[in-house]
Amino acid sequence: MKGVEFRVATYNIHKCIGGIDRRYRPERVLAVLRAAGADVVLLQEVDDLVARSNWDRQVDLLGDALGFAHRAYFPNVRVRSGHYGNAVLSRRPIRSARNIDLTLGWRKPRSALHVEIEAGGQDAPVHVFNLHLGLSERERRWQVDRLLAGPFSELGPRAPVVVGGDLNDVFGTVRRRLLEVGGFEARPIPRTFPAFAPARALDGIYVRGARLEAVRRVEARAVRTASDHIPLVAHVGLRPRGASGQGRACVGDGVGQR
Repeated sequence: MKGVEFRVATYNIHKCIGGIDRRYRPERVLAVLRAAGADVVLLQEVDDLVARSNWDRQVDLLGDALGFAHRAYFPNVRVRSGHYGNAVLSRRPIRSARNIDLTLGWRKPRSALHVEIEAGGQDAPVHVFNLHLGLSERERRWQVDRLLAGPFSELGPRAPVVVGGDLNDVFGTVRRRLLEVGGFEARPIPRTFPAFAPARALDGIYVRGARLEAVRRVEARAVRTASDHIPLVAHVGLRPRGASGQGRACVGDGVGQR
């Protein structure tokens, strides 16, 4: 019996504010996401009721425009009028969503949005983690180790897991820990930052308990101006019920469900 297949994208949308012109233009982000053609989208830096983004609830603005009926959102950072955080948009039903706090001490608030998404033909849900990790190496190592010792370990090696997001993985530490300690699978990650002249592979998608095809950058006319990151998209395959073996996953962050 053939397993379930779907596309996963991750995108730091920078509040829909262009990385070059600093203009609020959600239509550019929408054009990029349409080009991705994903079934599940992990978004970071999503504004909610903030003046700079016209007081929009961006999770609903983008979800409605793209036809994603199932959504989850959790705030990370409070600003004067509202907050911003991580969101997941899905074409498949979301069973549950929770926020995992990954804030280290006095540093900027960080979290992982963990959602359970239904997959046709599967009894067990797909566990999707949307991450936006910290800027320092020590912070990222602590955050990844907390996930490895907690949620990732609790799920077991055969549960289908996808982990993705803006990992700020400057030195590849996150990648090594996920592969060597967590048993995740990866493919070569293209450079994604800054969008107008990509020099660093800060974003990523990883899987466990699943198959991961090539991870690629999304190509669209607006991709270098819509945000300060270029999104990634990957093809993920789930084993049919009763299949044995181990696969790998991609990371996330935030909570709040519609």
